[in-house]
Amino acid sequence: MTNGGQPATQSNNPVGSTVNRRRMLTIALGGAATVALPAPAWATDDQRPGAYRPPALTPDDRTVIAQVSAERALSHLRALSEGIGPRIGGTASERRAADYIAKELDHLRYDVRLEPFTVADKFLAQLASPAGLPTDLNWQAGASPHAALDTTVSGDVVDVGAGAPENYPGDVTGRVVLVDYVAARREQLVATAVARGAAAVVFLAADGVPPRRTSAFSPTLPGSASSPVPIPVVGVAQAQKERLRERLAAGRFTLAVSTSAHRGLTSHNVIAERVGRSGPGGPVVMVSAHYDTVIGAPGANDDGSGTVLCLELARVLKAIPVDATLRFALWGSEEQGLVGSRYHVRQLPQEERDRVLAVYQNDMVATSWDPATRYWLLSFTGQANRATDEVAAAAARLGYDPRISPVTQRGSSDHQAFQEVGIASANFSWRGEETPALLEPPYHTPEDTIARNISLERLQVSLELIGCAAYATAR
Repeated sequence: MTNGGQPATQSNNPVGSTVNRRRMLTIALGGAATVALPAPAWATDDQRPGAYRPPALTPDDRTVIAQVSAERALSHLRALSEGIGPRIGGTASERRAADYIAKELDHLRYDVRLEPFTVADKFLAQLASPAGLPTDLNWQAGASPHAALDTTVSGDVVDVGAGAPENYPGDVTGRVVLVDYVAARREQLVATAVARGAAAVVFLAADGVPPRRTSAFSPTLPGSASSPVPIPVVGVAQAQKERLRERLAAGRFTLAVSTSAHRGLTSHNVIAERVGRSGPGGPVVMVSAHYDTVIGAPGANDDGSGTVLCLELARVLKAIPVDATLRFALWGSEEQGLVGSRYHVRQLPQEERDRVLAVYQNDMVATSWDPATRYWLLSFTGQANRATDEVAAAAARLGYDPRISPVTQRGSSDHQAFQEVGIASANFSWRGEETPALLEPPYHTPEDTIARNISLERLQVSLELIGCAAYATAR
């Protein structure tokens, strides 16, 4: 999910109990996380965790609910979030994810195509150490486009704090300096490091306002655009900053900093469809998510969770007869400003736009963060439409209606691209009770992992809500 968007309208619905806590069974702290997530354990007619009453299901609901499985979706999430990791728009990692998604949908016998479009250059960094860095975090960072690129340097680490000349020890020649990032002073801080002979600058992101934690970033140095800084300059996330300082406090260590420029990039949307009984010109029902991430984020919840929801619903709905064409869309480069979905919408002639009954956009549908107890119906216009109506109706049948938000004005995800041209669409997401702006701490950070930020119970409820709504629309 991108930052920004429309102001949120607060809700006064009752809080109720949380849907799920993470309940990790095993985890190796400071190392690779080994987590056994609890499987959702309810029968079709059982009252769901967090629901206010037992469900009152239609036969069509039962057809979907009997088959959807968050555990099956988890296998896809491991492939995307752990096997591939950060999926930066237009880079090789995003293409690997697109190919994985396309292969899975092709295996399900959908008609699948990749929709290419150009995106901006990316500047990335990777941190490593001969002694090893904690493996429960991803160590991708952002690189400055105005500093040394396509290079690797290595040196002992020194923390110079605020980065003023008086903060430096006597000699930092050939060393990697950790510097607290202050945007207004960034060029002066880099100039001091270069003058002192540093091998690289690692800018440490300022702490976020709780519960938010800050992301990795590519520092810009406008004054150096015509004459690049001769050493790498990178920006790390709050979680990475904390671990680096903890590691340095434990004793001397060496850090390798690699930077890379990715230019002339092409990103891809993955579009898959099965034509319904109404034929090739009939109505269309879309289920969508974005599969890319921000720098350094494995994107388990944002938006690996929405992506695997689409793959699981594609599996379940592939053999159920429906009138409408079912179209699954996985958007590339959402994190750069809804680039993929806007490109797709621009290519649609009006007669194709008119075929779309509803777009169900799923962005962050499985967080394990306890305060994320409300399932939000987010509309860019703030008005209800076919998508919000069908999900609200499914929530009522499942006994979740008091937990569902009223239709709330907010963009910042791919539903906005469709609503901008009058197509019924909405974004669906688990977030904090008071406002959809209340997102989990791992959002957009290296901590957005399966171990730290995924609840299979919330994912299962999301699958049921969207599956029942999409089937009701397509039926």
